[in-house]
Amino acid sequence: MEHFRTIFISDTHLGTKGCQAERLLHFLRSRSCDQLYLVGDIIDGWQLKSSSYWPQTHTNVIVEILNQMAAGTEVVYVTGNHDEFLRRYSTLLIGNLRLVDDTVHETADGRRLVVLHGDQFDVVTLHHKWVARLGDIGYSILLVINRWLNWWRERFGFGYWSLSDWAKKKVKNAVNSVSDFEAAVARECRINKYDGVVCGHIHHAEYRRIDDVDYYNCGDWVESCTALLEDYDGTITVYKDVAEDTPTKVRRVRRRRARLINGASRRRARKAKQ
Repeated sequence: MEHFRTIFISDTHLGTKGCQAERLLHFLRSRSCDQLYLVGDIIDGWQLKSSSYWPQTHTNVIVEILNQMAAGTEVVYVTGNHDEFLRRYSTLLIGNLRLVDDTVHETADGRRLVVLHGDQFDVVTLHHKWVARLGDIGYSILLVINRWLNWWRERFGFGYWSLSDWAKKKVKNAVNSVSDFEAAVARECRINKYDGVVCGHIHHAEYRRIDDVDYYNCGDWVESCTALLEDYDGTITVYKDVAEDTPTKVRRVRRRRARLINGASRRRARKAKQ
């Protein structure tokens, strides 16, 4: 098991069908850390208001986080806009769990990074919530199409491909909104004299040096399945999960391979009888 000083994850959206809980669970079980930051939109309160969808795999993720807390990991839950129902409990401290709206993380090399979800810098989320909800519905529809598309891709031996990520890169306004978001976050860091920021919200994992500010985005566990990992020298890297490594994927490939082998064996046996 790999051990890190700090792990940052965001936008898992537990409680939605888009959440890739099994890949997240595999990631968490394969790594340990001194500090685990949950950088917002971990539980999707928007979806839970209208749906009772909550499979066992989502419970397993929560249980794994609790197990890490019991083993001594300090867990910092930073609230986001999809789990804003938790903001009324900000500053809550229970054992190794701390609930905050934002906080400051000091890296091993002495940098002060503000950690927040990032919805604070999204004009649509702040001032036009109904538009944000419509956008969320549209994104959910894209994810349904994406799951169907990748089911067929997998059957024909192709790897995972993100329809919504492709759409965001093709639409000029979406590209500009990401750049505007990053610039706004970096500007706020400079005003408050932070060395950098760790955030989520836009489902776009990245490290960039924006002028004199270190900008880190955790990404998400709906499509890209990414995280930030801090080593003991203070280096923070963007990690991207590989779908083929998950236990279910391996079992599925083995079953398909076994079916192909068995089918070929039966055909040879029939030919031999003829």
